[in-house]
Amino acid sequence: MLSLTNRRILLGITGGIAAYKSAELTRLLIKAGAEVRVGMTRAATQFITPLTMQALSGQRVHLDLLDSDAEAAMGHIELARWADLVLIAPATADFIARINQGQADDILSTLVLATSAKIAIAPAMNQAMWADNSTKSNLNVLVDRGYHIFGPAEGEQACGDVGPGRMLEPVQLVELSASLFETGELAGKNFVITGGPTREAIDPVRFISNHSSGKMAYALAAEAVAAGAKVTLISGPVNLSTPESVKRIDVISADQMLVATQEAMTDCDVFIGVAAVADYRPVEVGKQKIKKSDEKMLLSLIKNPDIISEVAQLDDKPFVVGFAAETNDILSNAKDKLKRKGLDMLFANNATKTFNSDSIVVTALTETSETELKEGNKNVVARNMLQLIATALNER
Repeated sequence: MLSLTNRRILLGITGGIAAYKSAELTRLLIKAGAEVRVGMTRAATQFITPLTMQALSGQRVHLDLLDSDAEAAMGHIELARWADLVLIAPATADFIARINQGQADDILSTLVLATSAKIAIAPAMNQAMWADNSTKSNLNVLVDRGYHIFGPAEGEQACGDVGPGRMLEPVQLVELSASLFETGELAGKNFVITGGPTREAIDPVRFISNHSSGKMAYALAAEAVAAGAKVTLISGPVNLSTPESVKRIDVISADQMLVATQEAMTDCDVFIGVAAVADYRPVEVGKQKIKKSDEKMLLSLIKNPDIISEVAQLDDKPFVVGFAAETNDILSNAKDKLKRKGLDMLFANNATKTFNSDSIVVTALTETSETELKEGNKNVVARNMLQLIATALNER
């Protein structure tokens, strides 16, 4: 089955007996990586309940055009803008005729009229209705407008007739939906990326930390999504917006980042450790603010867990990518880190030249290769990094 990772699908259900298949269709769309929201005509609710669709999609089901709660923010317009694909399944003969005429008298027909997303319909009707010239004419108009027609299939129908008009099976509709989108080179891959600094508390108002803006990790997350990957971003404290379609988990300390990383390892294909994790933390954390007294203060520190090393030592480890932000002997120190920690790939850079910068120059290292990536905007460089990772994954 093709991937629908990060795709937003608005599933429209109209009032036909095939509506019962929409439950399985929703489940399979989500399994393929899509985020699904559901709109239903009132007739559709006679065949399958909104509660069922809400439980399966995990989202509120849209039933009414004039919903006072949603319409305060023009909810139907926002929903139309949200979707990458509007999939009407099943699409009855009546609904096909109404959207052909440009009617917008319920939530679903209004969404079809208002969206700029791709639109696909899966016809479902009696074989005689399918064969009628009016239906054929309506479909021809929709095809000319750029609509995608999925099916129908032939076979025995609920009314006892045999012939064309059955809605395609859910698995077929998922595959056809996925085929409408370009597949990125990282489609179907699960990425876990750590970014930003960690903070290790000294007392309630002070902490130890490292310089890190988080920009490189966030650029990698955004570009990985654009290449089709599903991304979990485990972030220390930064002042950055979450990239679209990225699952973000906020942490503060190294211990918290380790726990979040361990919990995210299920089905992880690629782990990229970009975070500037503090190497040490105070042995004891003051319960109250430590008052200034003597000229000197001694602070006892204990080593923090080495997150990337722990990931690299897993029995079923993902492809592990590290970063080495060095101030001297950059390549020598980076090669040592690559070998010592058992990494599959490492990107080395001059730390002092990239703090809070929007650009970066790095050297990519593996056990057998050394590739310098030209200086550029962090998003551009992130794209080049991910191309190297994708190539390495294909060669495994």
